[in-house]
Amino acid sequence: MDEREHGRTRPALYTIPVHRAFADALAAGLIRRFGADPLGLARGLILLPNNRAKRAVTDAFVRASGGGLLLPRLVAIGDPSFDEAGGAMLDPADDAAPVAPAIDPLRRRLILARLVSEERRRTAQPIDAAEAVRLAGELARTLDQLLVEDVAPSRLKAIELAEELSTHWHRSLALFSAVVERWPVELARLGMVDGAARRGLLLDRAAKSWRARSPGGFVCAAGITDSAPAVARLLRCVSELPDGMVVLAGLAIEMDEREWQSLGPHAPDLATGRRRPSIETHPQFHLKLLLDRMGVNRGEFEVWREGGGHDATIARGRAIANAFAPADFTGKWTTLDADQRRLSGITAAELATPAEEAQAIALALREALETEGRTAALVTPDRALARRVAAHCARWGIEIDDSAGRPLSLLPSGTLLTALAEAATQRFAPLALLTLLKHPLVRFGATRLAWLDGVRALDRALRGPRPAAGLAGIDAHLAHPPERERELRARAASWWAEARALLAPIEAVFDAGEQDLATMVAALREAAQALCGDALWGGPAGRAAAMLLSSLEADAGDGPPTIDPASLPGMLRTLMDEQAVRPPQGGHPRLAIYGLIEARLQTADLMILGGLNEGVWPGKPAPDPWLAPRIRSELGLPGLDRRVGIAAHDLACALGAPRALITRARRDTTQPALASRFWLRLQALAGERFERATALEHWTRALDDPGAPEPVERPAPVPPAELRPKRIAVTDVDRLKADPYAFYARRILRLMPLDPVDADPSAAWRGTAVHAILEEWARTDNCAPEALRPRALAMLRDERTHPMMRALWQPRLIEAIDWIATRIAEQAASGRNVLAVERDGRIDIAGVTLTGKFDRIDRLPDGTLAVIDYKTGMPPSAAALRAGFSLQLGLLGLIAERGGYDGIAGVARVFEYWSLGKQQDRFGYVTSPVDPAGKGGKDLPEDFTARAAAHLVAAIESWLTGSEPFTAKLHPDFAPYAEYDQLMRRDEWYGRERR
Repeated sequence: MDEREHGRTRPALYTIPVHRAFADALAAGLIRRFGADPLGLARGLILLPNNRAKRAVTDAFVRASGGGLLLPRLVAIGDPSFDEAGGAMLDPADDAAPVAPAIDPLRRRLILARLVSEERRRTAQPIDAAEAVRLAGELARTLDQLLVEDVAPSRLKAIELAEELSTHWHRSLALFSAVVERWPVELARLGMVDGAARRGLLLDRAAKSWRARSPGGFVCAAGITDSAPAVARLLRCVSELPDGMVVLAGLAIEMDEREWQSLGPHAPDLATGRRRPSIETHPQFHLKLLLDRMGVNRGEFEVWREGGGHDATIARGRAIANAFAPADFTGKWTTLDADQRRLSGITAAELATPAEEAQAIALALREALETEGRTAALVTPDRALARRVAAHCARWGIEIDDSAGRPLSLLPSGTLLTALAEAATQRFAPLALLTLLKHPLVRFGATRLAWLDGVRALDRALRGPRPAAGLAGIDAHLAHPPERERELRARAASWWAEARALLAPIEAVFDAGEQDLATMVAALREAAQALCGDALWGGPAGRAAAMLLSSLEADAGDGPPTIDPASLPGMLRTLMDEQAVRPPQGGHPRLAIYGLIEARLQTADLMILGGLNEGVWPGKPAPDPWLAPRIRSELGLPGLDRRVGIAAHDLACALGAPRALITRARRDTTQPALASRFWLRLQALAGERFERATALEHWTRALDDPGAPEPVERPAPVPPAELRPKRIAVTDVDRLKADPYAFYARRILRLMPLDPVDADPSAAWRGTAVHAILEEWARTDNCAPEALRPRALAMLRDERTHPMMRALWQPRLIEAIDWIATRIAEQAASGRNVLAVERDGRIDIAGVTLTGKFDRIDRLPDGTLAVIDYKTGMPPSAAALRAGFSLQLGLLGLIAERGGYDGIAGVARVFEYWSLGKQQDRFGYVTSPVDPAGKGGKDLPEDFTARAAAHLVAAIESWLTGSEPFTAKLHPDFAPYAEYDQLMRRDEWYGRERR
C-alpha cells in the first residue's frame, strides 16, 4: 500500500525551537523538501495564523530563494474568506451545500445591542444606546468563545448556579441566556451565520475533503497556536496527509515530563468530580491543550532540521525554557549549571519614565542602522509607547510604522466625528464648539488661515462664563457685548454667520430628541462634509471613518429603534476605539514596530521588547461582564488568565533573536509601576549575569540633559521714560506698589490675562453681575426698594446665568440685595440721597492722569460726599490700609473733591464698603477704612484723601515719572494675584537665598 496515497501511519509533526528564526527556518526547510521540482512549491499550501504571518513567510522565501521562485499558496486560517483564499485545494465536495455567509460584525453588534436593550427594558433596567452597544461587544466576544470552543449555548440552561454567586451574576446569566436564545432566530431571518461558526464549519469541511481526497500538493500548517477544537481537528488531518506536516513554534519537547503534566488540563477527581486548576498562565499551556485536542503526544514531534540564519544559540533557548518553568519547579534554578542560566545576548534597560523608555528604544533602533544590513524591531503591547518611539525616530528623519495600527478614535478623522457629535450633544457649549472649529481638518486647505482668524476671534469673545445654550445662545452673546468688548465681539459676529450656517442643520436634528440612528448619522456625516470637505475622507483613517458611517447608516434599522442624541458620542467612541487603522507600507525597510499578534513568526537581528511592566506585558485580564469565572470554567471556556500564557509564549519566541533588548519604566504616567512577572523571572534566573544596558541608559539621560539649572534673578526691568505710562487707574495703584512687575507686564507690555473658556463664575464675575443690577436699579428705578429684588431674580433666571451660581448663590444674594434696598431707603429718610452711580472720572496729578470709576456717591445732609464701594467678598484688611495699600476709596474721593466727576462737587467725608458677605448670621454689612475718632489705627475722615494722594504721588514719582525698576513681587503680602508669576519665573527665585 502506497503511504503517499492513503496517508501516513504516523503524523508528521515538527517544532522550530525559540532560538531559531521561525519563518526563515520554515522557508529553508520547505525549499529543501519541495524546491527541486520547479512547480513543487507552487502546488503547495501553507496554513498560517494571520495575515501578518503571511507577509513574514513571503519575505523569508524571498530571502531564502536567492532568485525567482513560484511561492506556495499562503492562507491565514483566521481569514473570513478562508475558503476563497485556499482556491481549488479547499473546494468542498461536489455534493456539499455552500456555507452560509457570515454576518457583518457591525450589523451583528447592532442587532445584539437591540436585543440587550429590549431585555433590559423588559426587566425594568433600561440602558442608553451607547451602553447597549458596549455590552453587545462584550456579549459578542463571549458568544464567539462559546462557538470556537464548540460549547452549545443550550448548555447555559443546565448550569446550576451556586448560592455564593452574587445577584449580579444571576441577573447577567439570565440576560445573556435570553439574548443568546433569541439570536439564532435573528440569524435565520437573515440567512447568515456567525463568523466564528462559519470558520469552524470551513475548517471541518476542509479536513473532511482532504481525508476523502488528498490535495495535489503539500500542505503545511505552520506557526498556528490556536487551540480551538476545529483547528485541532484540521491540524490532525494535515499531519496525516501524505505530503502534510504541522510545524509549531517553540514547543518545549525537552521539558521535564512532570512539569509538562502539571500544566493541565487535568482529569476530574474521581471522588469530588472537580478538576485541579490548570496553569493557563504558562507559555506552553495553550500548546499542550492543542496537542491534547489533536490526539498526539509531545514525543511524536521532531525538531525541524533547517535553521534560518537569524538564530540565537541553543544555550539561549534552554535558558529561556528554564526561566518560564512552572512556579512549583523554579527551585531547580539554584542547581542549574551556569550555561543553563546564562541569557547571553539579552540585555535589559530600566528607565525612570515611559518618556525615557521610548527615548532609549529609539536610540537602540537608530544604532542598529549604523551597521549595514542590520535589522531591528520593537515588539510591545503598549501602543502609546510605540507612538512615542515613532515620534523620537522622526526627529532623525526615520519613518517607522506601527504595524498594529492606531485606533480610529485617535486619528484626525475619528476625532473630528467625535468632536462634532460632542458639540451637537452639548448644544454647542463653548469648549466643545471651539474644539470642533479648531480641528485641523476643518476648512482644510487654502481657506484655513482665514477660518482660524475667525475662530480665534470667537474664542476671545466666548471667554468667561458659558452663554445660553444652542447656536441662538452664541448669537445673543455676541449681539449684547459689554462696552469694553464691543469691537471684539463685532469682529467675531461677522465671522460667526459663516460657521453658524454649517452647524444649523445638525443642531435641528439633535434638538429634536430621540430618533432613529440612521437620521442622526446622516446629519453627522453631512455636517462633517460641510465643515471639512473631502479632506475628512482621505487616507486610511478617512476611508475607515467613511466605511464606519456608511455601515452604521445601512444597518441602523437592525439596531435599537431610537436613540438619545446624548448617546451618540459614546457609541462612536466605543466603535472607533476597537477599529485599528494600519498605515500603508512605506516606512524604513530595516526597522519595524509590532504588536504582539503582528510579531508572531517575525524576526530581526535586534528584537526590542518594550513595556515589560505588570498590566502592560502581560496585560490585565479583561473581565467578562456576562459570565462569572466559575460559570466559564463549568462550560469549558478559556480562563481569563490564558492571555497571560500566550503573552509569555510571544515573549519567549521574541527572545530567540540573535540579540534582544528588554525595557521597562519604573513608573507609568501616574504612579510607580511593578516590573512584569516575566522580567522578574529572567532577572531571578540570571542573577548577577542579568546584563544591563548601562551605556544605553546613560545615553538616554544624557541626550536631553539640560545641565545644572541656573535660576534667574528676580526680574526688575527698567524701561525708558518714554515707555512708562502717563495714565493710571485707581484699581492699578495697589498693583504698581505691591508688584511693579505685574503692572509693567499689564500696562507696558500690554499682556492681559484671558478668562478661561466655559469658566465657572468667579468672584470678579459675580461682582460685575451685582454692579450691573445695582446700576440699572439706580438709573431706571430711582432706587425704589420694591424694584431691586425683581431685577436680581431676573438675572438669576436668565439662561446665561451659570447653574451653579443660580443654585448656590441665590439665597445669599437675595438676602443681601434686600438689605441694600432697605438700608438705602432708611438713609433717604434721614436725608442721605444717592447722588450718582457708576461714573468715570479723571484728574491730573504729579504729571500723570488718574482715572477712576465709583460704584456710588451719596450726598449727605451736611452737603459732604459719601463714597461707596460694593463688595461681594471681604473688604480690605486693616493691615493693608496701615501699610498704604487698599486706598481706592480715598483716591475716588480725591477725584471727586478736585472736580473729576461731572456734576459732582464737595468734600468727601464718608468712605464705606458695602459688603454682600456674611456677618453675624446675616448677609450684608457696612465697614469703613476711616473713623471719626481714629479708633483701631484708622485714618480720620478729613485726612483720608490726603494720605491716599501722598501714597499715590510717591508711587508716581518712583515708577511712572521716575526711573525706579519694576521689581517683581516687591511686597508679596499685598500682591495676591498670580497672572504673571510664570512670566516672571517666580518659582526660580522667590524665597531662595543666593549663595
